Amino acid sequence: MAHDPQRRAGWLKTLHQWHWISSAVCLIGLILFAFTGITLNHASQIGAKPVVSNRQATLPAPLRETLAARGGEGRQPVDAELARWFADAMNLQVAGAEAEWSAGEIYLSLPRAGGDAWASIDLTSGAVEYERTDRGWIAWLNDLHKGRNTGPVWTWFIDVFALACLVFAITGLLLLQLHAPRRPATWPTVVLGLVIPLLLILLFIH
Repeated sequence: MAHDPQRRAGWLKTLHQWHWISSAVCLIGLILFAFTGITLNHASQIGAKPVVSNRQATLPAPLRETLAARGGEGRQPVDAELARWFADAMNLQVAGAEAEWSAGEIYLSLPRAGGDAWASIDLTSGAVEYERTDRGWIAWLNDLHKGRNTGPVWTWFIDVFALACLVFAITGLLLLQLHAPRRPATWPTVVLGLVIPLLLILLFIH
């Protein structure tokens, strides 16, 4: 490849095209993940005061009686009628969630990025309680970084983003290979990028 100027020029053009496209796709994501890498690394030093909000409501008697008659224990999916009531009465989307059924109570764990939430239903009185904890935007960004409680769409985005980063890195490596003959410091610098973290792991991580 290096001895055929025409072929080399073709490879350079193709690699540069793939490299700049993948870098453009990755740019904002790399900034986000680099920033949240720092915030995650210093999570214990970044203070955040959780904000807790609480709401109560009463389940309509017909729906409560239907749920009480259904009975059962253990984890069961939230049925459509109860999900519609939560959406209408409390502006809360629980469709597709699973509830923990026990004697006289339904409990829904509703984890979310940047916080937590839960709801409980007393099947005897119909009392419904919903509590939401918000740990702030730093915690929210950290959960985006980890893919924690972010749903399947964000999980797919992280996978696609990771593939784009691989394209960016691999095309960059191939471009280094093409330019290396005229840049003697190329490979020593690349090796240094491997040796430094390897030494840190061997010396300081036990």
